[in-house]
Parts: sequence; C-alpha cells; structure tokens
Amino acid sequence: MSKSATGQLVGWAAFGAVAALATPAQAGVDAVHVGVLAHNICIQNCDSAGREDGPVVEVQLDFGSPELLNILLSPKPYLIASINVAGDTSYAGAGLDWDWRLGQDWSVQTGLGYIIHDGETELPYPSGTPEAAAFTEEHVLLGSRDLWRLALGVTRDLPGPWAAEFEVLHVSHGQILGSGRNQGLDQAGLRLKYAFGE
Repeated sequence: MSKSATGQLVGWAAFGAVAALATPAQAGVDAVHVGVLAHNICIQNCDSAGREDGPVVEVQLDFGSPELLNILLSPKPYLIASINVAGDTSYAGAGLDWDWRLGQDWSVQTGLGYIIHDGETELPYPSGTPEAAAFTEEHVLLGSRDLWRLALGVTRDLPGPWAAEFEVLHVSHGQILGSGRNQGLDQAGLRLKYAFGE
C-alpha cells in the first residue's frame, strides 16, 4: 500500500472514530465543530509552506469541563481529527480549549492539544542528494510522530445552537516532544459549531 493510500486510510479511520462519538445519545458531548481549512500555509512557519496540498476537513468534539480543571480556568477537553483530502498529513488527537467571551455574540478561543500524525518525519534519502532535494520540495519533515497543536479562534454566535468560527493553528514538536527537524505545519479556515442543549 502506498504512503498516500496509507495516509488516507489512517485519516478516514480517525475521522470515523471521532464522528462515531458524535451521536445525539453521547453523554457529555457539549458541541461538535466541522470545518474546512487551508493546509500548509504561511502563518508562523513560512520556510516549508506550500510543500503539501490540501485542504483538510476538521471534526472536533467538545466535552464539559470537569471540576478538576477549574484550577486551569476551566478549559473544555476535546477530541479532534483533521483529514487531508489530498492524501498529505492527517492527524487525530486530544486537547484543551479555553473560551473567552467578548460581549454577547463574540468569543475568542485558545487551545493546546497533543496529536499523532501520518505525515513525514525525516528524509528517507541521504541529505544533499537529488532524491532528497526532490523529496523536500513536496513534503514537510515534522521530526516526530507526535506533535503539539496550538490553536487560536474567533467565534460569532448565530441563531439557535449554531456558531461560525475562524481558526488558525500550528502543529510541531517544539523541540519538546522530539528533536532535530521541526518544520511544522500551519492551517487556517472556517468551521461551523453546533452546541447541544442550546
């Protein structure tokens, strides 16, 4: 099985696992976010921008903040899957989102997550060879199979349980989860949010 086919299989499996949790009977799910984001764009890390194609489809489930997280200003735990429709880097993971209200209809979100991805981590060819140069033209070298996911979003409440969101995010190991190569990926796009019980 090719790398692209394997990546798509992993991505769709992660998507299915997260989507399966989003049934109306699922206790504890506060909200579902679904969106489309541009992939591998220039926000924080412009040196490797444009090497991978996109877009990505993102699905996120939010859960109620347990009392033990009050000391951290009550972030909401989440599960997330990001599926690259072009067969490049997809990922799934979990994290915490903080929501800061700005008036009646607007809010800002900050998030920190931990993800596992199916993208490239290192060069499969000796550095300096023509094969290595060609490979780096089409792949981001993430350096570690697990990465941090840092997100920032702005949300506008819509009528009923709906909201529209703009999200930007960066994934990399930050020289904490790994060492060496740390090119990272930036993404940005729009999502719709459906809040249960509203």
